[in-house]
Amino acid sequence: MTTQAKARPLFDAPIVGQAVIDSVRKLTPQRQIRNPVMFVVYVGSILTTLLFFHALVGKGEAPAGFILAVSVWLWFTVLFANFAEAMAEGRGKAQAASLRKARRDIQAKRLPRAERGAAFTMVAGTTLRKDDVVLVEAGDFIPADGEVIEGIASVNESAITGESAPVIRESGGDRSSVTGGTQVLSDWLIVKVTANPGEAFLDRMIALVEGAKRQKTPNEIALDVLLAGLTIVFLLACATLLPYSLYSVKAAGQGTPITVTVLVALLVCLIPTTIGGLLSAIGIAGMDRMIQANVIAMSGRAVEAAGDVDVLLLDKTGTITLGNRQATAFFPAPGVAEKDLADAAQMSSLPDETPEGRSIVVLAKEKYGLRERDLRAMGATFVPFTAQTRMSGVNLNGREIRKGAADAIEAYVKGLGGVVPPEVRTTVDRIAKDGATPLVVAEGAKTLGVIQLKDIVKGGIKERFGELRRMGIKTIMITGDNPLTAAAIAAEAGVDDFLAQATPEAKLKLIRDIQAEGRLVAMTGDGTNDAPALAQADVAVAMNTGTQAAKEAGNMVDLDSNPTKLMEVVEVGKQLLMTRGALTTFSISNDVAKYFAIIPAAFATTYPALKALDIMRLATPESAIMSAVIFNALIIIALVPLALRGVKYRPLGAAAMLRRYLLLYGVGGIIIPFVGIKAIDMLLVALRLV
Repeated sequence: MTTQAKARPLFDAPIVGQAVIDSVRKLTPQRQIRNPVMFVVYVGSILTTLLFFHALVGKGEAPAGFILAVSVWLWFTVLFANFAEAMAEGRGKAQAASLRKARRDIQAKRLPRAERGAAFTMVAGTTLRKDDVVLVEAGDFIPADGEVIEGIASVNESAITGESAPVIRESGGDRSSVTGGTQVLSDWLIVKVTANPGEAFLDRMIALVEGAKRQKTPNEIALDVLLAGLTIVFLLACATLLPYSLYSVKAAGQGTPITVTVLVALLVCLIPTTIGGLLSAIGIAGMDRMIQANVIAMSGRAVEAAGDVDVLLLDKTGTITLGNRQATAFFPAPGVAEKDLADAAQMSSLPDETPEGRSIVVLAKEKYGLRERDLRAMGATFVPFTAQTRMSGVNLNGREIRKGAADAIEAYVKGLGGVVPPEVRTTVDRIAKDGATPLVVAEGAKTLGVIQLKDIVKGGIKERFGELRRMGIKTIMITGDNPLTAAAIAAEAGVDDFLAQATPEAKLKLIRDIQAEGRLVAMTGDGTNDAPALAQADVAVAMNTGTQAAKEAGNMVDLDSNPTKLMEVVEVGKQLLMTRGALTTFSISNDVAKYFAIIPAAFATTYPALKALDIMRLATPESAIMSAVIFNALIIIALVPLALRGVKYRPLGAAAMLRRYLLLYGVGGIIIPFVGIKAIDMLLVALRLV
């Protein structure tokens, strides 16, 4: 079961309080210059503040009250942008604070060698170094990140993942990685430390979830360049308006020249301040949404790449299917009743503790009411499954019941002088062609029939793949099964393609071939054999339960170790890009209304014909300028929830998404400012502030 980190309220009181303080602390040139758009607003705020003081002590270019009002709202614009960024950072820091609580001052049992019987030395966990070996017994906390080299134990990882159910960790497999701060509940483990102090997984998690340390992604940098370019264009345009205004007044013999205060207000309203103020918050919030999904992204670049992914490589077992084959039907041989086959199959499976064996017992019980019997009390002898015999069974009261692979049972029956009916062979071939696994049951020399074991495709997975297809994402199933079985499962699940009998080399080659076509690939993995492919993939989600090699090769770690999380990761990445695109479209389009508000106010006295552009019929030139500046500041704070939460995710293709943005955020970005600026103008008039 997937456990997600509890989402914090958008405006959690402690986070808001700290964000208000941080928004003031960010008012330094060193911080502001990182954002070219807001740096222009910052400089404009300083300039209008100086003009206000000049108006107080001498003859100002405009009334001191008007200059002060413009200056105050420009400062609010900068503060609101800082607040949006501080809110996103605050949510990340709150996550980091909760992770710090998982740290413990742990005492470790350091061993001189990897033997449980060796005498251990008690040391502080903070003194452990890479390659040290420690013993962790029931009740002990694991002192450092490491790899299990001996033993098997149940481990409570709730401090890291939030999942209350314990997990099994053991040596020699794909579930050998352990995390410092988790607790062993049963048995014991010998762990080889894989990280020095300060380099542990928990330390890296804390650093990564703190939004302030997030590096900008390539797309975000590209958007910064675009916004800076637009800002320079408008800066040059506004800079030419002052000499043009002076010339126009002299040539027309009427009107008044445009003031620097009005030029600054015009510039701030025309440059893309909305997206400039929210851009950083959008990126940080994207990483925060990954944390809420219990996925640690090693960089913002990985989150963004997830949004551009167009090919998903998905492991069959545990991702597309439930992970364990289940008995779904009994097919008796000629002359054998199905109930007799079910009875023999259940008895041969009672000592079988595998999920497949348990499912045979349950199926016989459900179909024929056959209850489990105490075979030990009946003096039964169990025959365990071995790789050599490829069958298992039970000997009871002279009966010898066996179940296993078709060729193994056929050899067994022939050895006793029996013959496998051709109908049974036909059933075995049909089940195999359908992508299921046939198990043949025999009693002595008599073949009783076939059990069908089937990989159960997860409910709803086909619909999810359909959504991904509509987004233009191709899905490829990776499996070790033979091509026949793989094809049957792929058809049932609805994936676009599959790779059967997959080896590490085959996975790596497949990823490289796809990338050579200019496409981005995402995949999940947990084993050392997945590491080469994870390192090659553009988005590589390693399972937290997996090996250290897999986690080091990936650029994301899923704390829940749920392979299906890959689809959720892609959705979060898409949502990040959708949010950025939506707000960029809105920001650029809402400049239209501000143009119609300020240009007539600035030049109408010189060129009365420009009054025709005042389609909002604003009260006065001063009111028009103030209304536009106030709206420009307030829209940033109004859009903070959308920047933090993200636009609602919908599985749309690129063309459909573009149309939606142009209609919803483009048209909306034009209409809303007209309504907002007019409403503010009416309020200023009603309050007699203009």
